[in-house]
Amino acid sequence: MTTDISPKSPEAAAVPPPGPAPAGKRVPQGPKRLLTRRDRITLALMAGVPTVLHVALVWVTALASIALAFTTWDGIGFDSIKWVGLDNFRQLFTDNPQFWPAVQHNVIWFVVLILIPTPLGLFLAVQLDKKIRFSRVYQTAFFLPVVMSLAVTGFVWQLIYNPDTGLINSLIGANKPGHYIDWIGDPHLNLWAVLVAASWRHTGYMMILYLAGLKGVDPSLREASSLDGANEWQTFKNVIFPTLRPTNTVVLVVTIIEALRAFDLVFVFNKGAQGTELLSILITNNIIGESSRIGYGSAIAVVLLVISLAVIIPYLIATFRKERRA
Repeated sequence: MTTDISPKSPEAAAVPPPGPAPAGKRVPQGPKRLLTRRDRITLALMAGVPTVLHVALVWVTALASIALAFTTWDGIGFDSIKWVGLDNFRQLFTDNPQFWPAVQHNVIWFVVLILIPTPLGLFLAVQLDKKIRFSRVYQTAFFLPVVMSLAVTGFVWQLIYNPDTGLINSLIGANKPGHYIDWIGDPHLNLWAVLVAASWRHTGYMMILYLAGLKGVDPSLREASSLDGANEWQTFKNVIFPTLRPTNTVVLVVTIIEALRAFDLVFVFNKGAQGTELLSILITNNIIGESSRIGYGSAIAVVLLVISLAVIIPYLIATFRKERRA
């Protein structure tokens, strides 16, 4: 019987045996760094300033607009604010000849965006998802109108619709005296002319949303469908499109919001006059226009807010329910 008497190095002897530390013995930890006063001030500014700005510019103004909807105020001094109850809403629904046409134009705006640029954006996304050559170039070209400012887009389309030197009239020969087509000034044409410009921009937006949704489709679904003998259209209709249901919900909500908040293009074209009235234009004309009817304009803003919440709240409820189930 032999005994192991081999010498052990000091490093090996210093290594504690594996297993939990003995009870009552504190395991040494690294030094903890406490936040200095400067760190706390920095964190307070980084979190506090955006919060204050958000509350002041969003929540306070929204609540103030709701309160002013029940008053009359010309914007000169707070002493001139007078409580009128529901008179602004009663006058809005019964005596304003521009209100219901504006609501109708917002509805037309939504219908056109959901029927024309949305399917076109889906078509472009499906084509670009096939990994064709120069797909990045095509994506950039189609998405460029979304990146551009709406005011710049309006100015560009103003040049296209110009009766004398515009591209469209030059192509169809309507730039001669007696044959002019006033795309912006004609109340029967200007709304549709603006919608063409809006659809041009909205197509790229929908393309990016659907392209992101297509990237999340499991490739094995396509392979299984091809093995079953389905062609490209059958695969898209029966396999791919049903998996885009969450994307379709986002697209629907985004399109409704885009239709309700439409303002820039119309204001650049003709300031919402002669057949292009929108709710956002009526709000602007009454609040910051020459009439300065802030209470009346706030009432229109409240109507627009209620319509928006009627769309957004069900979407949020469905999203939260889905997250709870997951």
